Amino acid sequence: MPEGHTVHRIAELFRDHFVGHSLEASSPQGRFREGAALISGSHLERSEARGKQLFLYFEAERVVRVHLGIYGAWDVTTLQGQSVRAGSAQTLSLGAPRAARRRLGETESLLDADEPFPPAPRGAVRLRLETPDMVADLRGPTACEVLTLEESAAVEARLGPDPLLDKGVRGQREFVRRAGNTARPIGVVLMDQAVVSGIGNVYRAELLFRHRLDPYQPASSLPEEVLVEIWKDWASLLADGVKTGVMMTRNDLDSAGRKRALRVAKDRYFVYKREGLPCRVCGTHVQMALMATRKLYFCPQCQLSKKVSS
Repeated sequence: MPEGHTVHRIAELFRDHFVGHSLEASSPQGRFREGAALISGSHLERSEARGKQLFLYFEAERVVRVHLGIYGAWDVTTLQGQSVRAGSAQTLSLGAPRAARRRLGETESLLDADEPFPPAPRGAVRLRLETPDMVADLRGPTACEVLTLEESAAVEARLGPDPLLDKGVRGQREFVRRAGNTARPIGVVLMDQAVVSGIGNVYRAELLFRHRLDPYQPASSLPEEVLVEIWKDWASLLADGVKTGVMMTRNDLDSAGRKRALRVAKDRYFVYKREGLPCRVCGTHVQMALMATRKLYFCPQCQLSKKVSS
């Protein structure tokens, strides 16, 4: 599932390339035909992310809310200019403008599409947004809907603080208040978007390990200073993820090791998807368990044996 850093990067991409432009909207799949008709031909005025949710603000006070969920992704295709059509020296001619594609979802990738622009829709495209030199195709989202400004504000009000939006002590205090008011396990609470925005399965497991926390410990039993450190760490990890485009959570690497980990996913994490492998700190085998239907990765020695008391 795409986590907070990815959605912030998508919002940034829309700000850079779509905001201020009139967008043609369509629903090749057909499931968002009415919603697309409401915004087609409108100017995109603002693009914002809160946690895992994207809010695209169009004129006439219409807001498109997108939640990618587990399977959603945006394919963004950019016009690269004219290219020469293949052929003999005697028959060279200018072909159609070519394109390059970028996918933003659970992982990011750059593809040389090598196809005419604009590309024909592929697969079940829920929403297509298009300018003369850019196309964004949305596939597989959990939610895609047109809201009023009031409805959009109500959705955002239900979401927990996001370090990139709620900066300084304001977001920190709100996170501490929401997390400290529930006796649910901290491993569940960190995934609750009403408590804190943007943390998914990867960041959840890694934050717990980085602070050597027992995932099953009630959140309300954690001292305030521990919750503050979790918040500050999340803010740092999120900012780094937005900058690099990857979830880098290891803080035990030298410069060369970090450069390698940015290229090789298996080197980026302490415990995530490392069940059965030795803990990078103590050597005990990392374990995996289900917590609230999601896979939880942890080191039983570094985490379960350490209890934090208030």
